[in-house]
Amino acid sequence: MSIPYRTRRVINRVGTVFLTILLIGAVAWLCWVVWLERYVVYTEDGATLDFSLSSQEVSGEVANPPVAEENISIYYNEGSDALNTSSDMTQLNGYYITSEMLQTELAGVNEKVDKLVSGTPIMIDMKGPYGSFFYPSHLDEALHSASTDVEAVGELVTKLQNKGFYTIARVSAFQDYNFGLNHVSSGLYMLSRAGLWMDDEGFYWLDPTNATTINWITNIIAELKEMGFQEVMLANFRFPVSDQYIFDGDKDTALQEAAQKLVSATNASGFTLSFGVDNAAFALPEGRCRIYLEGVDASRAETLASQTTVEDKQIQLVFVAETNDTRFNEYSVLRSLNVADVLEAQKADASNG
Repeated sequence: MSIPYRTRRVINRVGTVFLTILLIGAVAWLCWVVWLERYVVYTEDGATLDFSLSSQEVSGEVANPPVAEENISIYYNEGSDALNTSSDMTQLNGYYITSEMLQTELAGVNEKVDKLVSGTPIMIDMKGPYGSFFYPSHLDEALHSASTDVEAVGELVTKLQNKGFYTIARVSAFQDYNFGLNHVSSGLYMLSRAGLWMDDEGFYWLDPTNATTINWITNIIAELKEMGFQEVMLANFRFPVSDQYIFDGDKDTALQEAAQKLVSATNASGFTLSFGVDNAAFALPEGRCRIYLEGVDASRAETLASQTTVEDKQIQLVFVAETNDTRFNEYSVLRSLNVADVLEAQKADASNG
């Protein structure tokens, strides 16, 4: 049976139109999938779409990535001065400044610190879990916070040091979205190995046993030490609580070995490297170190203190407290700068009485 010429032409035209529409649809679908990738979040329950991720802090100043297969070298001070214990550590009783304060209350922060007595310990957020730096870092891969006046924060740090405050830099250690994004081999993988595991906050976590991870944190500590900080506190110095990522080794051992490497690599006279952990029994490496515990109810302070293995609990155990509860005062304690006016007035009344 032959098909009339006119019918064949109609069929050809319809087929051409159909294939054109199909091709356009395929291209549109591919573009849609690529666009959606930025909103994909991997959680314990699988992959979901979170369109609020578009508001995350993704702008900033990023330097060129390192050359592939770059040799990583870490210096370990193993000489006679490897564990310098000069300038004994003292008990801390001071305040902390959060990244939120730096972003929204910087003028108020400056006013409050101007009223404090010289020598007061001040801990200030210098790098958060997203990987953003809140000060003008010169590290090659530093991502500066787009919502923070980093130059003004740098001026604040200089003022604190010039006025004789004991300055502590708070740095998110293993919870680091940006570095994990750019160094996938340094992170903790999902069980499916489809990519890096992400926590409920949308952050990646780094592997404490990875040399690139240790080198990155070492460089941050070295820069902060060069800026004049007397102490750096590595927050999130732990493994995330989940069974949905791959790690085959002993976690406690991995953390303790990472801590020792960092202390050995950054040791200097009078400098202290401390660790924000979730386990009061964490074994500190030999050297000038402290344990920091955050978000602890005051009723548990004595119990947690009994679990520590530090030599001097009064000096080496630090509570980052959210209240003025005096049960923390037996140990080192840092409280929010927002309560400084009240506490300093109480101290003045006590000294006058």
